[in-house]
Amino acid sequence: MFQTPAYLARGTARQQRAYRALQSLGIFRVLRAYTPVLAGTIPLGVDIRGSDLDIICHARDLDAFARAVTDAFSARPGFRLARVTIKRIPSLIANFDHAGFPIEIFGQPQPVTEQNAYRHLIVEARLLKIGGERARRAIRQMKNAGLKTEPAFARYFGIAGDPYEELLRLSRLSVRELKELFADG
Repeated sequence: MFQTPAYLARGTARQQRAYRALQSLGIFRVLRAYTPVLAGTIPLGVDIRGSDLDIICHARDLDAFARAVTDAFSARPGFRLARVTIKRIPSLIANFDHAGFPIEIFGQPQPVTEQNAYRHLIVEARLLKIGGERARRAIRQMKNAGLKTEPAFARYFGIAGDPYEELLRLSRLSVRELKELFADG
């Protein structure tokens, strides 16, 4: 479902606005070689005011990725580019604004489906299938109160330990297996 952003066109008003913004920017076409996927809160419908559009990419060659991102988006308002290392993985992050959305492009030299943001997206979507609209509203309220996404999911579903690591661990479970653990979440 998350491999292309077309599902946003049928979503909430904010998801539809995000879809139009992404389409007008042509970002998925520009980044096609890097298998871009929209991750984060907007695809899940747990976004709040100021939530950004997080696009994660598989960038085998970070130098080439940096050039492609810079060539395509450096003229955008607020553009900045940074190289970081996350858990010993060299990464690149670009930020800018477009059509009322902050946008973050993230690249690592590993497949998108193995990146933490994608794995969090998948397990959070599965948990929302279990918790439904009640969970979505509660998580959004916690985020409005200042909690980050993963800690909000952990609090709602009663997940102990480091929420980021625990959600990664749970990302290997099916909806059925998660339902057995969190049906009363």
